[in-house]
Amino acid sequence: MSRGVFVLVVLFGCAHESSPGVPSAAPPLPMVSSSVAPERPGAGDSVPTSVEAAVEAGAPEAAAPAVPVREEPVVEGESFIAQARILYRVAACGAVGEIPARFDAGVVGRHCEDLRRAEEEYRQTWIDVARPVFESLRPKDLPSVIVYPFGGGDLASALATFPDATEVTTISLEPAGDVRPIETIGAARLQHELYVHRDHLKRLFVKAHSKTDNLRLESKTLLPGELVFDLVALAVYGYEPVALRYFRLRPDGTVAYLEQADFDARAAGSRTAFDHAELMFRPVGDPQAQVRVLRHIRFNLDDSHLKADPSLIAHLTAKGSVSAMTKAATHLLWDDHFSVIRGWLVGHIAWMVSDSTGIPPRIAEPAGFVQETYGVFDGPALFGAPDARDSRDVRKLFASQPKRELAFRYGYPDRSGHAHLIVTRRP
Repeated sequence: MSRGVFVLVVLFGCAHESSPGVPSAAPPLPMVSSSVAPERPGAGDSVPTSVEAAVEAGAPEAAAPAVPVREEPVVEGESFIAQARILYRVAACGAVGEIPARFDAGVVGRHCEDLRRAEEEYRQTWIDVARPVFESLRPKDLPSVIVYPFGGGDLASALATFPDATEVTTISLEPAGDVRPIETIGAARLQHELYVHRDHLKRLFVKAHSKTDNLRLESKTLLPGELVFDLVALAVYGYEPVALRYFRLRPDGTVAYLEQADFDARAAGSRTAFDHAELMFRPVGDPQAQVRVLRHIRFNLDDSHLKADPSLIAHLTAKGSVSAMTKAATHLLWDDHFSVIRGWLVGHIAWMVSDSTGIPPRIAEPAGFVQETYGVFDGPALFGAPDARDSRDVRKLFASQPKRELAFRYGYPDRSGHAHLIVTRRP
């Protein structure tokens, strides 16, 4: 893996963008890429110089116990890791943590039994099939930062596609969501919420992408759907959460972590403070392992919103060269009202994987990209309003190359139900 930044842009899942209209003496863990501010601009904007500076792990003493003490990242901003760990154990059925006494352990146990059956089927039918393919396709020197537009709650696919990712950024219309209700939710409501989230997760596992309607429903539940999906991904891949905090983007794209005062200042009932979240994680039971980062950003990716508020593009640009993915994005990258995010991808990706909803050939080829096809594509499924010109070009692209088999779906099937995949890369 190169020392470059590996940004995975995840573009599947949230396919409904709008139309136009530890102790201080301890040595640091390996670096985690970040784009936080170089200095503190003033009161209320206290920000570490980097995530690397914020994340430290304790070195074991010579007479350390057989079981190492878990060291937590030192972070600025209000910490919500206690709530995240409860949600991880109770809703995501993570491998560590205790079920709080206020909850019915039988309800949680039955939920986890059912969810784990679905996860095991997902591993066998999708992860175990897809990961070897991506292992054979990925160059060895890819950036390890991932940007995933239209990628609400789909950390699971991102980790399958880019298992060495150190940083993943997902972007969608859905907020990350407020993790605090897990502290106060009643027993009856918890049982209902677990059922709703489990049902949506089963659909995600079967479809290998998040349907827009499911994402909208998840955003209206008491427990935060985006975070539940992401925590389930951690459980599936053997990770545990070690930090959760919320943030905003400054106009220059740098990250400002929210303090308690920021939450207190919000109007009663306002959930805007919970739009953007940063979740740090590492392998279960390995306190010396590298801490990885997921940032979810709520943003409308059409041109009018990106031009009105340049903070997101500035944030992404600071990452440098990235890796990307997109799928089930209602062909929005074919739409010229999404030319800003499409242009950013063209200018910054080193390697990208997608279904047909990725960068169309009319944009990729003049920009010097090579596109390689896998599976079969007879035309786009009727998701969104695909451009006839781009539909024709993608069909021609597939017809011009040797047929390469694909044994799993990556986002949408084509209009005939075929699985297909496109790799867009620099020569």
